[in-house]
Amino acid sequence: MKHYFLSAATAAIVAVAGPAMAKELKLSDVRPADATINKELAAFADDVKTGTNGDVTIKLFPSSELGNYTTVQQRVSVGAVDMAVQPAATDADRRMQISSFPYLAQNWAQAKAIYGPGGIIRDTMAELYQKQDITMLAAYPVYFGGIALNREAVSPGQPDVKKGIKVRVPGIKSFQLLGEALGYIPAPIPFSDAFTAVQTGVVDGVIGSGAEGYYASFRDVTKTYIPANTHFEVWYMIISNETLNALSPEDQSALKDAAKQFEATRWGVAQEDQGKNEQKLADAGASIVKLSDDQLAAMAKKVRAEVWPVILNDIGKDWGNGILKQAESAQGTN
Repeated sequence: MKHYFLSAATAAIVAVAGPAMAKELKLSDVRPADATINKELAAFADDVKTGTNGDVTIKLFPSSELGNYTTVQQRVSVGAVDMAVQPAATDADRRMQISSFPYLAQNWAQAKAIYGPGGIIRDTMAELYQKQDITMLAAYPVYFGGIALNREAVSPGQPDVKKGIKVRVPGIKSFQLLGEALGYIPAPIPFSDAFTAVQTGVVDGVIGSGAEGYYASFRDVTKTYIPANTHFEVWYMIISNETLNALSPEDQSALKDAAKQFEATRWGVAQEDQGKNEQKLADAGASIVKLSDDQLAAMAKKVRAEVWPVILNDIGKDWGNGILKQAESAQGTN
């Protein structure tokens, strides 16, 4: 009889403990629920659920519902948010500006060489995240950046011409300097306030995003779009080390495999998506300003000469130069 009661008690404990082992992870991202990335994240979540036999599920929080990306990165670091796919927030470590160096990559082949698997920028960012108790699971290529205006452009391909146009830029030094080098008047404004700033005329446009971002968040106030290739936008899929370490080795492996597939799929469609989003802006009424290769080269040359040295002083000249040299070497054959 005693053995019966022990067995019954044990069974009850197992019955209660079994479901409790399943984990639902909160994943934050910055785009609206109907954006492309959320469709891709839904597929990622399905892969995780399948790969872990239901042990791990992912709940998506789009539109920065859990906070802006700077706040979310801090919360991931301490385990208050499990996961995110978003730009790197440089407040915690200024060296993370290396990811958004303007005009570092000139084309998609070069971008993949340094931001893709085994790339120097990707590996460097993984190391910097790890110092914040965050594991980087994947890099998510988004687009080459451009300039969106709520008015006609002024000498868009001539970086030496002062435009007299005030534009919103992220609160990141590299973007502020980039705006100045291209002849604009940069105004650091939080993303959450950017649309209203353009709509009310506080600024005349935006630098810091690309066609996908402008279509998702600024299409109603964009009259002109300039594909200036200002920077290569990459977001990172990150997870709190606390969250990751709480998973079984088998579930960790399944999660990483799903993230690897998520990244590989994105590299296969990102360039085509950029073209589609530029067309979406055009269909929404924006005028697309095409720049020649010579104009893009002149912009890149000026920005590299004027902006790079300042950012390097900010992040550590010796450290930064070492990374940039490796990046340029990796791009040499592309």
